[in-house]
This record gives sequence, C-alpha cells and structure tokens, in this order.
Amino acid sequence: MVRSPRSVAAFSLVELLVVIAIIGTLVALLIPAIQASRGAASRASCSNNLRQLGLAAQNYVSANRHFPNGSVSKQFTPQPFVAWTLYRWSALAQLLPYLENSAPYGALDLSVPLYGANFKVRAENVESVKFYVAEFMCPSDLSRAVSTDFGPTNYTVNAGSGVGGGTPRETDGVFYMNSQVTPAKITDGLSKSAIASESRLGQPQDGTIHDPQTEYKFAFASPISDTVCAAANQWNMSDPRGFSWANGEFRCGLYNHYYVPNSSTPDCMGVQLGGGVQLQFTPYGWRTARSAHPGGVNLIFADGSLQFITDDVAPEIWRAMSTIAGSEVVTTP
Repeated sequence: MVRSPRSVAAFSLVELLVVIAIIGTLVALLIPAIQASRGAASRASCSNNLRQLGLAAQNYVSANRHFPNGSVSKQFTPQPFVAWTLYRWSALAQLLPYLENSAPYGALDLSVPLYGANFKVRAENVESVKFYVAEFMCPSDLSRAVSTDFGPTNYTVNAGSGVGGGTPRETDGVFYMNSQVTPAKITDGLSKSAIASESRLGQPQDGTIHDPQTEYKFAFASPISDTVCAAANQWNMSDPRGFSWANGEFRCGLYNHYYVPNSSTPDCMGVQLGGGVQLQFTPYGWRTARSAHPGGVNLIFADGSLQFITDDVAPEIWRAMSTIAGSEVVTTP
C-alpha cells in the first residue's frame, strides 16, 4: 500500500507580509511609550535634584538665618583695584556644604574672588570649579560640561521679575547680589515665592540661525530694555549658558521671570562697563527658566514644595511667583 506524502505547512507571501506589518505596528506603538517612560524618569530625577536643592536651602537658612547670596560682590582687601563684582560666587557654591555630595566644597576657597583682574579663575580655585556636580544636572539635558574651565549647571536661583532692566542688585526675588534674604522678608508666603528652577545648557550655533532655548543675546548696555535686546546682534559672548555652577551671574547662577518659561524670545544679557571698582562689570540679564521636559519647567518654592509650571502660564502669574513682597493675590497653577 502506497502512502501519500504529508502536506508541508508553509507561510504564503501574503501571510508573511501581514506578520511583518503587525510587528512594525507594534514597534511603532512601543517606541513612543518607551521614550515617554524614559522622559518621565528623567523628569522625576530632575525634580528630585531640585528638591535636594530646596532642602539644602532650608538647611542653610537653619544654620545662617537667611538664604545665601545670589552672587557675591565685595572688596578684595589685598588687591583693592580688583572690581568687586569679580567675587561672583553663586548661591549654588554656597549651598554645596548642605548637599549630600559636599566634597567639592572642601576644595573651594570662597574668601577670594572667583576671577582675578585678568578675568581668569584665580589659582586657588582653578581645579575645584571644574568639579562635575551630578546634583546640579538634569538628565533630560546634555549631562556634560560646556566649558573646559568649569563644571556646568542646569539649576539656577530666582532673582525676581527682572525689575531694573535686569539688574542683579536689590531685586524683588529671593536671590540677588549680596542678598541674604530672611524668611521674614518673604511676605508673599514661602509657598508662593520661587527660589530655583532649571535652564538648558548652552549649545551655541554657527551661522545666522539661533535657538533661544540654548543661546542668548548679548548687549553692551545696562540696564537692558526690550528695545536694546531686540536690537542686540551678538550671541553667546564669552561663554554658553549654564557653563559654571560657581558663577553667580545671569548666564549661570541666576535667572528671573521677565520672560515666561521656554519663551521663544531669546534671553538677553548686558553688562555695566563703568561706574568705578564697586560697580564695574556688573552683569545684567533677563534669563528665564528653560527645560528639556515637554511643556514646562520644574519650579521649587521657598517652603521646599515643587511644581511643574507649564509654558502657557499667564505672564502676570509667572512674575508674581518670582517676587517675595509683591502682595499679589495669585493662585499658582
């Protein structure tokens, strides 16, 4: 008896194409979900870093009865001809001892200016200001240095609403030059007054196209104004944004709320060139919070609470959150 051969099961070309199409569809659905998951994890990590910064600020206040200076400006007695503003130590540098990773602080010498008369970092701190402080970095951004001479920062402290044409002196925020604001001075309420947010690291471009999220305009003027900034045609003078956690100027350690978060208007920096040794080289600026998170920025308040503020926040609300004694009746979004 002759047996018939068994039929062999096989995919037809149509079935194979259907399987490939299904796999492609699943991959197309999964990749955005994976990317969204990674983005959420990075945003959570960034939020945690800001909370640690807020806790460090609270501990600083407990030890000193006031928040740190937004930037330091004072006479350097051994060299009285050096501009006072070249001390320039940031609030972040002053908060280092109150962070879990306080090792870089032990190498800093804050008793001398950050810069010498030649605008170079003084020998006492050349190596220490290069430390990469992970707590100052948002994993959603570049996560690398943007200067060979300094460690970078994504976090920056609040100098107020941008009053006085972007002055760093006697502003309406928690942090400004030689500020030392006490909690009692924050009459708007600790939960209503911002102390810190985040900002993108600089990625200067060559050519005529510039990205306001990673670049800034520079004007040789002070105070600055909308007209001055619109006419400015210099970009990223000297250093990119966020290049140094040690530096308390608007390019690095300070920001304000003149522009809304992630504004399409470029940040604008200015400088006071004259005025004598006490005022010379005072850095002015309108620099807003900017992040790599879709839709907004993280904001930490003086009581340690954190909120995610969306890009479409009303300008008057955004500015109200920046002041410490404006008496605004505003509910944060």
